Amino acid sequence: MTAIYCVVLRLLSAAVAAGYIHALDTSLRREAQRFHNIKHGIGTPMIDERSYGRVVRLLPILRRADPQLAGEIREAASLVRLRAGHDVFVEGDRVGAIALLLSGVVRVYAIGSGGREITLYRFGQGQSCVLTASAILNRKTFPAVATVEQDAEALLIPAEAFRRWAHGSDLWRDFVFDILSQRLASVIETLDEALFRRMDARVAAFLLARSRLGNPVRITHQQIASELGSSREVVSRLLEELARAGLIRTARGEIQVVDAAGLEARARR
Repeated sequence: MTAIYCVVLRLLSAAVAAGYIHALDTSLRREAQRFHNIKHGIGTPMIDERSYGRVVRLLPILRRADPQLAGEIREAASLVRLRAGHDVFVEGDRVGAIALLLSGVVRVYAIGSGGREITLYRFGQGQSCVLTASAILNRKTFPAVATVEQDAEALLIPAEAFRRWAHGSDLWRDFVFDILSQRLASVIETLDEALFRRMDARVAAFLLARSRLGNPVRITHQQIASELGSSREVVSRLLEELARAGLIRTARGEIQVVDAAGLEARARR
């Protein structure tokens, strides 16, 4: 249903952009318009004072902005809501704006030639996307896929304003460098693991990290494969090996870590 909804929403956003839709249900039209906005850097002008005050509390950079920069941000930016399952960008998209998340989670991933996914990173409240920032600064298209994983609200900054402030404001320039440095190391580490680390060690490390957030880990074999850039068959075989070794216990849709020390030793291989 989510996939069908996203396809419909894409068609609606294209129709809104072309001006073909005039008598659509208000809520659906508004949602389609928001999706079109995030893709092309268009937003409702000027954030009202109450909304801006809430945004300032959630984004530390705005608390440090001088009156001139704060005024320009408020005038240029817009607020958008994004539902889980929406593709913010896909590979090859023109990047018209960058989203600073006020809530929710966005997953950024690459798709290999064989159709396999590998997660590059996620970003959440108070964060932004390094690939979006890089694409804007270098005037390139988006090189991966960014999908909303949990319902999100974002402050949308047009690409032109983002570049202008990066050149004219020390505070904004430092903010951009922070975005780049926060995720660049993570992307390099992910690619390094995919190229040089054994898959059984990667699966063990992944389960260990996720179990610290909640045990059992509620996840499917296919989701693990998508996270690590592997196939479901390979992941299932490795999970069976870990279960036979007494390190984990599997059930439908969840995995229980029963020997964290043993799993950590396997992750170090």
